[in-house]
Amino acid sequence: MFANTQVITIEEHYWDKEIVDLHVNEMPTRQTDIVQRLYDLDDLRISEMDASGIDIQVVSHGAPSTQRLKGQQAIDVAMRVNDRLAAHIARHPTRLAGFAALPTDVPEAAARELERCVKTLGFKGAMTHGLCNGEFLDRPRFKPIFQAANDLDVPLYLHPADPSPVVTEAYYSDYVKSFPMVIRPAWGFTVETATQAIRLILSGIFKECSRLQIILGHFGETLPFLLWRINQSLQRPGQEEIRFRETFCRHFHVTTSGHFSTPALTCTMMEMGMDRIMFSIDWPFVMNDPGLDWVKSLQISEADMAKFLGGNAKRLLKL
Repeated sequence: MFANTQVITIEEHYWDKEIVDLHVNEMPTRQTDIVQRLYDLDDLRISEMDASGIDIQVVSHGAPSTQRLKGQQAIDVAMRVNDRLAAHIARHPTRLAGFAALPTDVPEAAARELERCVKTLGFKGAMTHGLCNGEFLDRPRFKPIFQAANDLDVPLYLHPADPSPVVTEAYYSDYVKSFPMVIRPAWGFTVETATQAIRLILSGIFKECSRLQIILGHFGETLPFLLWRINQSLQRPGQEEIRFRETFCRHFHVTTSGHFSTPALTCTMMEMGMDRIMFSIDWPFVMNDPGLDWVKSLQISEADMAKFLGGNAKRLLKL
C-alpha cells in the first residue's frame, strides 16, 4: 500500500557514547535490546527500516542530549556529536537524515551551531530536550536560537526530558517508585513539553519570528485536544490580546511518535488539518511494526495518506 509513497519517520533516536557517559548517573536503566539499537546507525537500524517499509529516518539524539550541559563544554560536545552523526548519515545518505544537538546553555553559540549543521552538515533542523538547566526556552536569552531557525527556515523539534526535580517531588513522588514511567512518557513528559510550547506562544516569539516552525511529538503533547479551551480562556476579560489557537495551527506541527491512536489522529486532523501531521515511530523505544500496522488500518484518503506518511515531512524538512 506504500508503493507510491515514501515513508519518512522523524522522531527516531540514537545515542552518542560521549553524551551518555556524561549523563550516566541520570539515565534510566534500559533493556539491552533497546541500548543495542540506540548505538546502531548502520545495519540493524537499516534492516529494521527495510523490514517495515520505512524509507527515511530523521535521526536525533535521545534525551537529555546536550540541554543539561553548560558553557564551553556544551559547545564542544555538541559540535563533536553533530560531526559524528553527520559521518554516520554520510554512509547512508538516501536512508538517514539528522536533527542537530544544540548547546542551548550558550544561545549565541547554539545559533551558530544550528547554522553550521544546516549549511555545512546538511541537517534538517534541531531537536531540544526539555528544559535547559531548569529554564524554559521562552526566556529572552534563548531568542538567538529561535531567530536562527527562523532565518534558516528550519524547524525546531521540542522533545521531552525528565521533569524538573522540584516538579517530580511535588507531583509524582508518591508513585514514581511503583510506576517509574509516570514521570516520563505516561505523563511527566507531556506536561513539561506542552508547558514549554504554551509558554513559547505566550512569549510572543512568533510575532518576531514569523517563519518559525516548531514540531511536537506524541500528537502534540495533548495540545490539539485542548486548543478550543485554551484559546477561549485566554480571550476572557483581563488577558492580553493573543490568538492562541491560530498561532498554534500556523507555527506548530505534530507527529505520531509513540502514539498510534486513531481517535487522536481524527481529533488532530479536525483541529489542524492533515498538512501539519507527520508519521513517526519513536524508535527504538517503540518498534516500527506496531506503527506501520496501525497505519494500514487507517481509513483516510490516498492524498491524506501520502501527506501523512512522508509528504509533509519532505516539504517541511526539504528532504
